Amino acid sequence: MHLSSIQLACAALVAVALGAAAPPSSSHHVARRSFFTLECKGVYDAAIFARLDRICDDCYNLFREPQLYTLCREKCFTSPYFKGCMESLYLYDEKEQIDQMIDFVGKR
Repeated sequence: MHLSSIQLACAALVAVALGAAAPPSSSHHVARRSFFTLECKGVYDAAIFARLDRICDDCYNLFREPQLYTLCREKCFTSPYFKGCMESLYLYDEKEQIDQMIDFVGKR
C-alpha cells in the first residue's frame, strides 16, 4: 500500500506537531549542571543564568578567543574577564542590574 502525497504531507504535519508538543530538550538540565560547576551558590534562575551566560557568549563571538568563554564564566561570573566582557560589550547602563543578577545566582 502506497501513501498518497496528501497522506504523506498530513503524516509530516502530525510529526512536526508532536515534536513541538514534546517536552523541552535537556538544555535546561545542562544549564542547571553548569550553574553548580561554576561554583554558583545562590538561587538557580534559568532566565538570569541565561542572560549572564549570553554576555560571555557575545564576548566570545566578539573576540573569537576560545578560552575567553570559560574565563568569563569562571567563579559564577565574578572573574575579571566577565567585567572586561561587560566593558567590551558596552553594557555600562546595565551594570547595576547585572551585578544584582550575579549576586542573586552567586551569593557573593
